[in-house]
Amino acid sequence: MTNAFVFDPRDSRYKSPFGAAACSTEVTFTLRPLRREDFVSASLLCHCEFAARDLSIPLPAVGDQGDLFCGTLPVPSQPDLLWYGFRFTRRDGSCVCFGRNGYCHEAQLQRWQLTVYDGEGVTPSWFGAGVTYQIFPDRFCRSRMPDPTGMVGDRLVHENWSDQPLYRPEADGQITNRDFFGGDLQGIISKLDYLQSLSVTTIYLNPIFESASNHRYDTADYLAIDPMLGSEEDFRCLCAEAAKRGMRVMLDGVFNHTGSNSRYFNAAGFYSQLGAAQSPVSLYAPWYQFHHWPDRYECWWGIHTLPAVNEHDPTYRRFIITGEDSVVRHWLRCGASAWRLDVADELPDDFIAEIRRVMAEEKPDSFLLGEVWEDGSNKIAYSQRRRYLLGSETHGLMNYPFRNAALDWLRGGDAADFKETMETLRENYPPAAFYSAMNSLGTHDTPRILTLLGAIQPPQDKDGRAAYRLSPAERFLALQRLKLAAALLYSFPGSPTVYYGDEVGMEGFEDPFNRGTYPWGEENQKLLRYYQTLGRLRRSRPSLQAGDITYLYARGAGLVLRRRSGDETTVTALNASTEPLELTLPWDGSLATDALTSQQFFVRDRLLHLCLPPLSALVLI
Repeated sequence: MTNAFVFDPRDSRYKSPFGAAACSTEVTFTLRPLRREDFVSASLLCHCEFAARDLSIPLPAVGDQGDLFCGTLPVPSQPDLLWYGFRFTRRDGSCVCFGRNGYCHEAQLQRWQLTVYDGEGVTPSWFGAGVTYQIFPDRFCRSRMPDPTGMVGDRLVHENWSDQPLYRPEADGQITNRDFFGGDLQGIISKLDYLQSLSVTTIYLNPIFESASNHRYDTADYLAIDPMLGSEEDFRCLCAEAAKRGMRVMLDGVFNHTGSNSRYFNAAGFYSQLGAAQSPVSLYAPWYQFHHWPDRYECWWGIHTLPAVNEHDPTYRRFIITGEDSVVRHWLRCGASAWRLDVADELPDDFIAEIRRVMAEEKPDSFLLGEVWEDGSNKIAYSQRRRYLLGSETHGLMNYPFRNAALDWLRGGDAADFKETMETLRENYPPAAFYSAMNSLGTHDTPRILTLLGAIQPPQDKDGRAAYRLSPAERFLALQRLKLAAALLYSFPGSPTVYYGDEVGMEGFEDPFNRGTYPWGEENQKLLRYYQTLGRLRRSRPSLQAGDITYLYARGAGLVLRRRSGDETTVTALNASTEPLELTLPWDGSLATDALTSQQFFVRDRLLHLCLPPLSALVLI
């Protein structure tokens, strides 16, 4: 007998309700051991990690035969992480425990996780239901050729929009990221109708504040738009024009570090006001931690140009969060609707919680997203268990586990592994957080999805990767896989997020090759139309926006998801194999229609028989 016959936390016959639990509610556990085990009593063993206490809850015998054990856990009134297993007692008085590893001694017990979250907080539904489009501002669209004179940093501007970004180190071995293409806010405004054709509802912008580098993660002035991008008025205009088209704007908050050439650190003396690197009595000196002033200091991952800030300093907190015209408040007032927190692992929990509190005061329906690369419900960072999703911090997280699991499956893995990874997240995350994840296939921090899906033998050296382009055969395979991946992305709970240019077939390995300019006029129109179709489906079908999820099939190359909301059902059937796949699925009604092609399938005896062609997707309605 498998463990599921004793206890399965994902089956309502054993645990109810499913997944995480809100504070001060109840969770019912039912155990179904075999009669031959001769158990006479059982108990739930529960360790509350944050409260640092242990609970033992009796599970009395129930049922006609007395071989079921059932009891209720009163969920703690404060958010926590609970780790639980079970103890059985036999008629002879001997005991044995039961956990994820089956029957065992208590010392070897592997426990399940129960996330306890504050259910009083409200998560804005607009983000997870809609489509997000991520823009690296320097590379999306430029409205004019910029003049870098007088701007912070020594900037080179490419006249040719289709140039490759520079990637070789300078003579001193440093990679400065000082080559710009001049993408700007007016350029984005000019393409809002294009984004609307993709059914975009959230525009996520990588950093837009004044900075010395093209990526702008080395903030120089939090209260100024980088002049190469435009002005604060341009930003207000972008937000207003986006709102007319049903879109909101998410900003990137880089609050763990600044640039060394910022007005706060001012190592190069660009700004007139004294920075921390110029004087120990600078207003900004308490923001930084010097080991030897002014040349040795804490910096992000040892990168000298990114001095780390002390987020506990009260003057820094007032400037970023709590002040009357703080950075967080100011840009919400200018029209932003959301913040994405860069390197959330390196921000203190109370710092994140304070940002959320202030955002709720300033704009109650604003959304807070965190950059976390793993399961955020149980993440340990710097030896500390994090509390991102327990109700007072982020509303949602970037869903890199989705991307990794999807890539593994698309490149020959088992759909059962994808299902297991995603069901673990669904089990561990509060429901609102699971449905508010930012799901993506690629970002500015990962190679282009098309390249990953097609490259058979990637070059090992950077020059080789810079020159690499998919062969016609590789690109054909990659495009077929990408269409599968996109159908999965738009069918999954959470916001389907498109990294600019993925929808038209851009290629490239790691930074900076994944940050090329959008190929205006050279788009893969067929792929673009496919993404536009998926966007319309997501926009028009409540079941895809917020419906529950069931896996009708997850084995080998085959993956079938069902989403339901009220009377509406959408089934996405995917075949990642180069061979056909035959499936039989339950179906209410006499006809099923593929929303991607309008092909229709007849149903007999409430069963739908399908033969999925190789590397194909159906979205059945």
